[in-house]
Amino acid sequence: MSRYTRRQWLQTSGALSLASLSAAPVETLAGSENLPPNIPGWTKNMGAPFLSPAYGAPSLYEQHVKRALLPHPGPYPTASRTPLQSLHGIITPNGLVFERHHAGFPAISPQDQRLMIHGMVDRPLIFTMEEIARFPSESKIYFIECSGNSALELKKPTGVTVQDTHGMVSCCEWTGVRLSTVLQEAGVHKDASWLLAEGADASSMTRSIPMSKVMDDAMLVYAQNGEMLRPEQGYPLRLLLPGFEGNMSVKWLRRLKLGSQPWQSREETSAYTDLLPDGKALQFTFHMEVKSVITSPSGGQKINNHGFHEIRGLAWSGRGKIKSVEVSIDGGIHWRPAAIQEPVLSKALVRFRLPWKWHGETALIQSRATDESGHVQPTRQQLINEKGLNFYYHNNAIQSWLINTEGDVKNVHS
Repeated sequence: MSRYTRRQWLQTSGALSLASLSAAPVETLAGSENLPPNIPGWTKNMGAPFLSPAYGAPSLYEQHVKRALLPHPGPYPTASRTPLQSLHGIITPNGLVFERHHAGFPAISPQDQRLMIHGMVDRPLIFTMEEIARFPSESKIYFIECSGNSALELKKPTGVTVQDTHGMVSCCEWTGVRLSTVLQEAGVHKDASWLLAEGADASSMTRSIPMSKVMDDAMLVYAQNGEMLRPEQGYPLRLLLPGFEGNMSVKWLRRLKLGSQPWQSREETSAYTDLLPDGKALQFTFHMEVKSVITSPSGGQKINNHGFHEIRGLAWSGRGKIKSVEVSIDGGIHWRPAAIQEPVLSKALVRFRLPWKWHGETALIQSRATDESGHVQPTRQQLINEKGLNFYYHNNAIQSWLINTEGDVKNVHS
């Protein structure tokens, strides 16, 4: 895992010129009454009272940081995307976590919510939310990613910004109870090898889950980033399967059934399968593979000044921790190790950065991540060679951003 000392950082980036980083002379900033050396108007007057005492809101100057709707051919949008290029750290604020639902999100009263557990168990049970909340709780930081994230980018560059290309991934602190703990109350039969999870929305979203995952780190979640789940995120109860494709973390969870084989539901036969070149469909591609993307500079942005810049981005893997990230500024011909920013958690987003000096030349920047299981993020061509061009889900190919001599950044295929 790469780390930089201050000396290494400066040596890597080269000596920074004063012209590129120093503040402007005082006299050039005196054109506005609110700029130094003048005393700004907001210092001379009493500030506003609580803008929103009931629930805090971002600054008025940050209203552009919002979710964007996913293009949809029908009249009913089904997804929105997180503005990755505008965020900091690894935690996605609740109001910016991407959405994906198949029939809108239901308004479920927690008093009316019930979770039924049946099938291959000793004692079929029905839990209220109050009863679930009485179990020992834990909080974990995990990413969640739609398996269709970046899907539109496989055949041609489609999105303008990183929100367009990679915005269906978010990372949160999730609070709830281990699913294995709750299942102990029901008594799992030794021959039970699969679990069916069903949601209470109008689509009755259902997925088959192997018991190995269920008894490992699966959670019943009722809170997100310190507050109860938002309605679009499954309030009042959802399943969370860390590292697995997002649709399997069934929202508005109402039923769990244990059995000895998968149920072959619609969402694991006609959907969420990968069509291979020979016409066969690959089922149960559970893990979200190692992936990364540069968020700055990225599509739709512009570099305004020559000199020092920091290339920044995000990396994640459904198979564990990120081990390393490399960055290329020449389209993958040469790679340099990026610094990884703490914390580095299993199945969570991680930040990486690389110092860089830009002098106005054309650059093709890319990032490539490796996880602790040894999986390396593939190029687009490597992925196509393996799966062909018929598949839609699980595109984890390297993303390319082209920077022209004017500093404009564009989404391209290398």
